[in-house]
Parts: sequence; C-alpha cells; structure tokens
Amino acid sequence: MSETDDKPRVRYETKDHVAHVTLDRPDVLNAMDLRMHEELAAIWDDVEADDDIRVAVLTGAGDRSFSVGQDLRERARLGEEGTPPTTFGSRGQPGWPRLTERFTLSKPILARVNGYALGGGFELALACDIVVASDQAVFALPEVRLGLIPGAGGAFRLARQLPLKAAMGHLLTGRRLSATKAQQFGLVNDVVSAADLDACVAGWTDDLVRAAPLSVRAIKESVLRSVDLPLEQAFATRYVWEERRMRSTDAIEGPQAFAEKREPVWRGR
Repeated sequence: MSETDDKPRVRYETKDHVAHVTLDRPDVLNAMDLRMHEELAAIWDDVEADDDIRVAVLTGAGDRSFSVGQDLRERARLGEEGTPPTTFGSRGQPGWPRLTERFTLSKPILARVNGYALGGGFELALACDIVVASDQAVFALPEVRLGLIPGAGGAFRLARQLPLKAAMGHLLTGRRLSATKAQQFGLVNDVVSAADLDACVAGWTDDLVRAAPLSVRAIKESVLRSVDLPLEQAFATRYVWEERRMRSTDAIEGPQAFAEKREPVWRGR
C-alpha cells in the first residue's frame, strides 16, 4: 500500500505518564522524510512541556525496522531540485532541533529497537538514554558507503560511547553491529526476543515512572552536562533541575514515605 501525502508520519499516544512515539512509515522501513522531522519536533516539544509525561518510548512501526534513517529518495529529489547537501546538524532544516540536537531535553527517552536501526535510525538510538533491542536488531552507520556522513551526531556519539578504535572501524566501513555485540559494547541495555520486547520495555518504563520525576530530570541533566568535565568542575557546575529538585516538596516526601513505610506520592514540584 502506498503512503498518502496526508497520512501522519508519526503516531503519538500518552498513557500512565508514558509517551509512545512511533515512526510510522513501515512500507519504507520507517525512513525519515522532512515531514516526519517536523512532526517529531512538535512531539518532543510536547513531551518536554507536559509535566504528566515522565518518560518517552521511541520505536518504529512494523517488525522489520526501527528506522533506516534519512529518506534517500527524498534526498535525491531535493538534490535534483538544487537543494544544497546537508552536513552536521539540522539547523535551518525542518524539525530543528531534532532529537539528536535537543541537548536540554530533561526527560528520559527509551529506544525500543526491532529490526534495522541504520544511519539516522542508529543516530536516534544513540541519542536516547536507554536502549532495549530485540535479538533481531541490527545497527550500522552506512553513510560512508553512500558518499555521506553521519551528520545527526553519529560520528560524535559513537566515538564517545564506544572505544575509539571500535567506533572508527564501524564509522569508516559502515559495518553492521548485531544486537548482542551492541550490548557487549554497552550501547544497548537489554537484548531480548521479539516476543519479549514489549514486556522488557514495560519493565523499564514502570521503574522510570515509579522514580521521583524531578530526581530523574536532575540526574539526566547533571550526568549529560558533566560527562566531559573534570570531576572538580562537575561538582561546581550549576544544574537547573537539581536546584528545582532540592527545593521541591518531592525531596521532603521521599524520606517521609520511607520513614512511614509507604509508597511516596510524587507531585513533580
């Protein structure tokens, strides 16, 4: 079935403090066109602004692919029309800032990966905080074989998240990574069968929703902002979400609930 122009590229649903974001172009293995990027930008804005949302799960429709990255047919057409080629980052393009450049997004994003996570799809997973994959997942940055670069941060993030020689080997050749190998490198938190994938994701989201929301946001911000800092500077840096957490009623509620042997009631303030 061919895709209609008015069909949304992304499905977005929220339930029980969890946002479910599904790249919805299964006929083209969830390749990302410019319209999909525009839709995703509005969704990430909503995820950050809605205090009822505590975690987002990003996945791809169907059972063949998380996402194979940039829609190369669209890119070829744009090239024929004279649109300049892209480079690192998406500033000035539809959907900016994309997830790969939302450096202040304070809520955890979990990637649910089944099938192919190639090019920009792999870059999306690298930008997420937690990755759960089926044993059928395949990761790669094949841009070098197409005369392109991993411009959505793959070149930068892979070299930070893998040993340098391993990262260079995959970046310079486009070689693929199995889910098992990705987990051995620490790129994936859990690898399970496709049949168990949703249950594994639910286990993670249940734990994340149970956690104090301001603590989650404070920890995410402090880790990502400090990871490249000297330790002394990391301690001395001001973290906006930590300042909110330490002055919150939730910071009082947690110890009180523990002392009273009851479940805490988080208000996010």
